[in-house]
Amino acid sequence: MTHATHTKPSRRGEGFATLLMVAPATALFAVMLVVPVGLAVYLSLTDWDGYSARPHVVGMANYAHLFGDPVMRHAATVTLLAAIVGTAGMNLLGLGFAVLVNGSSRANRFLRVVLFYPHVLSALVVGFLWSAILGTTGAVNSLVTAHGGSVLPFLSDPTWAVVTMIAVLVWAGFGVNVVLYLAGLQAVPASLVEAARIDGASRWQVFRHVTLPALGPVVTVNVVLSLVTLLKTYDLVVSLTAGGPAGQTQTLAYLILWNSFHDNRLGFGSAQSVVLMVVTAALALIVTRLRRRGEMAVYS
Repeated sequence: MTHATHTKPSRRGEGFATLLMVAPATALFAVMLVVPVGLAVYLSLTDWDGYSARPHVVGMANYAHLFGDPVMRHAATVTLLAAIVGTAGMNLLGLGFAVLVNGSSRANRFLRVVLFYPHVLSALVVGFLWSAILGTTGAVNSLVTAHGGSVLPFLSDPTWAVVTMIAVLVWAGFGVNVVLYLAGLQAVPASLVEAARIDGASRWQVFRHVTLPALGPVVTVNVVLSLVTLLKTYDLVVSLTAGGPAGQTQTLAYLILWNSFHDNRLGFGSAQSVVLMVVTAALALIVTRLRRRGEMAVYS
């Protein structure tokens, strides 16, 4: 009885201590995520312009208009194209360069810094930089026209502008993928690689059947991070193309902020942000589950 009596209060004390320890994180999570998301959902059901004290509830009208808006559909297409192509490009380049610079030499250390440096720069700076290089009067076109060539429409033709935007996004972001893949490569057991080579496997066979399966968790993290980052692309679009030409490079995030603050339609912008949030979460969940199934198939 005495033992039971002492155990019960001690368990209560442990539970109270645990509650105290998780309370700050729980409060921060609620303030930084739950409250903003709840507010966005509420505002998406109103016609709030950002100034009126009492928003008028319009129900699902914003969502009905959103899915019927051709500008929104085009922005969604551009965003998904950038997310899919950009994710593939960032991960292929990231893995390729990680394999190339996976060593302890000074040259490899220098190359790692060079590859990661674009990510350190602000996306606005990156956009202005490439705009100065690829614009109609930029460095590249000045060089081309000086030698009698025609101006290349990197940012003035709709198709070229989308391709250019995706290429710059990949260039600016794949350095993170390189770092993560390097960490994964260095965690691959050397004994497995050595055993495969002793068995006569070529470098490609070792990479395909030993290294790549071991990188499964890193691939999942890289793909999800790249996808989420590209789905909310905004600042680079502002400085590189400003959504042009003729709105052809507008992404969902760019359109959300334009509608919310330029057109003073925060209710409609909130509806767009809720849809983008749901789509992003769904795609991240799908990719994660598919990757886990692939990893289970490899190791089974």
